[in-house]
Parts: sequence; structure tokens; C-alpha cells
Amino acid sequence: MDTRSFMKADELGRRQFLINAARSYLGVSLAPMLGAGLAGSSFGQSHTGGAKAEHVIFLNMRGGMSHIDTFDTKPNNKDVQGPVESIGTSADFQISQFLPETAKVAKHLCVINSMTSKQGAHTPGQYLLHRSYAPRGTIVHPAIGSWVVRQKGRKNPNLPGFVTASTSPQVSSPGFFGAEFGAVPLDRPDKGLKNSTRARSVSEEDFKRRLAIADALNKTFSDQYQTPAVKAYDSLYEEAVKLMQSSDLKAFDISQEPAKVQNKFGSSRFGQGCLLARRLVEAGVRFVEVTHRSWDTHYDNFTNVESSAKILDQSYSALIQDLEERGLLDKTLVVIGTEFGRTPKIVEEHSFGRDHHPSCFSTVMAGGGVAGGQKYGASDKNGNRVAKDAVTIQDFNATIGYALGIDYNQVVNSPSGRPFRMAGADAEVGKPVTAIFG
Repeated sequence: MDTRSFMKADELGRRQFLINAARSYLGVSLAPMLGAGLAGSSFGQSHTGGAKAEHVIFLNMRGGMSHIDTFDTKPNNKDVQGPVESIGTSADFQISQFLPETAKVAKHLCVINSMTSKQGAHTPGQYLLHRSYAPRGTIVHPAIGSWVVRQKGRKNPNLPGFVTASTSPQVSSPGFFGAEFGAVPLDRPDKGLKNSTRARSVSEEDFKRRLAIADALNKTFSDQYQTPAVKAYDSLYEEAVKLMQSSDLKAFDISQEPAKVQNKFGSSRFGQGCLLARRLVEAGVRFVEVTHRSWDTHYDNFTNVESSAKILDQSYSALIQDLEERGLLDKTLVVIGTEFGRTPKIVEEHSFGRDHHPSCFSTVMAGGGVAGGQKYGASDKNGNRVAKDAVTIQDFNATIGYALGIDYNQVVNSPSGRPFRMAGADAEVGKPVTAIFG
């Protein structure tokens, strides 16, 4: 077994032990909670940026969103643009006809049209997007959400610091930080946080009795063996009870929203995830990621992008409007990220599809101190290469750290003693795009 496999097995073993203990002794299953529930405070933060943002909503366009058909249209180049038209916005720039509702909120957006990456395949591209490092066979790097919780801490002590919706655990795991900084994964945003209440077969009186017995048994053992794993085991009971009894648990239940609000976000899983994200940041969750998985358009690009963009358009515009109306946009950084773009060349033999294109693509930032109504950087006339102000994935993630006011360059050593940063390795360390902030 290699080092990474051993580390994973060890972590999963500890986690399963804690889950089984909770189920057996307390009558409650905390599978979705274990991961971020034990991360209670920051590990030393340094305010190095605007520090205006308190939360992040990361919208992951998995599959490689076509920049030319969304946020970087080329209206004067039909060979590249194909049948997609450009439309005006509430800002001084144009975007795709597939995003009419987003056009209305463009005054809040900063569109970055000069993203570039060295990873042209989905899995390593997503890994880089989420971790600032290329995948290695000997280590799993922490996800950006894990970095944020580790350095910024939880804002609401009753809720996890990091939650994902429809996101693969492979891209959101805490890596060598350990399970306490991992994401609470929700596959279905409309189902809330499952297994977080006392089993019906366990009465309140019986629950308290079991808890008292567990506390008594734990004390002697904990005093004798003061290791991180044992401390995590001890903390489980307190965390479990706190979560089960907290009124903040309702933040996970989007059914409590008025029908008018639910309809505004839409019935798609991504739309429900965006609504959940708003509820969670409103309740004090630090970092929420929602994934939209339908951007792999090798074949029939224009039909598929139109379909995916329709979902993004409704949900994203609703999220921006809702955050603004509630006074949350200024302190919530909302980012749209993707692993790469799509080729300017239209592949006719693939039903007019587009292939992977990491050398130039688009992302979007809004809120959290970002000055809206602007585009940053530019691609060339074909959308093929960066023509101005290139932004790497590491720069993008450093910008997230900057907005939060944390030290994106703080060195944290892995268990083997190797140094790592939120903004990437020395040779490719990211620098925040400070020009986009107001």
C-alpha cells in the first residue's frame, strides 16, 4: 500500500469508528457531519487582504464551461462564435444570449476573461482548481474550502464551516489537514442534513443516560491516552448534541423558504444548491460549494451549452439578487469557477462540438468587496490565448484568500514536513488580482 492509500485508509478508519460509536451509543448517525464538524476555530489567521468577505459561495462548473458561449463572446467572429448571439448587460460589456437574467445583474459582476491553466484533462483540472496544486501520487492536498476553514475558522460554532452540494468528495476532501477540515457533503440539496436527529427508538431520557455513561467511560481513557484521535472521539459527543439541539439546523431545510423564493431559484439540483448556499451563509457557514455538472460539450456544444446555461442563468441571477436584497452580497464572495474552457474551433464532425481548452477561459467573481460591472483581462480575437492580464488558477485561489483577509501564502507543513500554501507551490505561487476590488 502506498503512502497516500495508507493515509486515506487511516483517516477513513478513524472516521468510521466515530460514526459507529455515535450510532451505537447515542442513537444518532453523524456521517454527513463528520468532516467539518470538529473544526472549531482558526489556526492563526493573518489579515492580508481586503478582509471584506466573510463567506464564499463557490459555484463549480464541472466539465469545462465554454467561455466563448457564455462570458467571452466574439460577436465579430462568426467562425468562432457560431450561432450564438451577444446581448447587452446592466454593465458596459456583453455576454451570451444564453444568459439574459445574468445580464441584468452584471453590474455586480467582475468577469475574468484571461484565465489560463496547464491542466487539460477533467480530473487533474478539477484537482488544480480546488487545491492550487497538480495531483501527486504521494499526497492529497487540502481543498480551498479546507484552507479557508483552517485559517479563518468557523463563524457559527453550531454549524460546519465547509459544506458542499452535488460535489465529488474527491475534489473537496481536506487532504493532509484531516477530517476535521473536510466538507460536509450533501448529494441532494433538497434533502437537508440527513441523520442529524436522535433515532425514534431512543427516548430523551435514554439518550441522556447513554451520554452520561459514555462521558464517564471516556474520561479515564482520555486522561490516559491524550492523542489527536482520542480527542476527536471525545469531541464527537459534544458536537453531536450541539448540532442536534441547535435551531441553526433548520438552515439546511430549503423547504422552509416561501414558494415564491423557491421558484425563483428553480427546481434544478443546482438551483436548489444555490438556495441552500444562501441559507447556509446567512446562518454563518463559512464556505459553500455547489456543483453544476453538465459542461462537457465535445458533442453538440450549442444545444448542450444552451441547456446548461439556462440552469446557471436562473439560479445564479437569483442568488446574486437574493444576497443583495438581504444585505449579504458585500460580505459574501460568489465565484464561478471551471477547470478549463472550450476550443474556439468548432468540430463539425462532432455535431458542432468544442474540445478542451485550458490556455484561455473565463471565471466570474461578485460580492465580497469586488467592484462590479467590469471585465478583467482579455483573450485574443479568437478566444484562443490570453491577450492581457493572465490569471492562473493559483492567482484565482489567492484572490479568494485575499477577499477573506487571510494569508493565502501562509506555509503549512504536511505530516511528512513538506511546506504547502493555499496559493500553490513556490514555482507557481499565486498572486491575488487586487485590481478587481473596489
